[in-house]
Amino acid sequence: MADPHPISIPAGYAPAFALGYSDAEGDLTLVKRDAPLPVHLRFEADGAPALTGETSATMLAGPFSPQPGLPVMLTLSGSWQGRVQLQRSMDDGATVHGVTVAGQPWGEFSANACEPVWTESEAGAQLFLAVTIDSGTLAYRIAQ
Repeated sequence: MADPHPISIPAGYAPAFALGYSDAEGDLTLVKRDAPLPVHLRFEADGAPALTGETSATMLAGPFSPQPGLPVMLTLSGSWQGRVQLQRSMDDGATVHGVTVAGQPWGEFSANACEPVWTESEAGAQLFLAVTIDSGTLAYRIAQ
């Protein structure tokens, strides 16, 4: 196989470097074709089942226990008027806080939606939906 990076004049040399990682025994293993950098990609959640429901009344829906590191999807549908706010708790719902980003409310909805709303970073956190219904029926779903 031809060298994909030939050394050319005027230098006649090229600095070399190596990337390595700690293998299962704790020894240095250099990254190469037959020993690629170990990575773990995750596309499936192993966590809690989806939180789903319907309501025509004001309520606090939850809890949903997200798996850290994966996006949380929220789907709101139906014919309704009101407000839905994503909330978070670290004490099994005894205290819930509306989520914010840079001090501004985040995860507030007044219409149907289907989008990622949060990525949790702390084990044991729970998510809730604070639902205020003025009229109609809302169907909701939180899942990973």
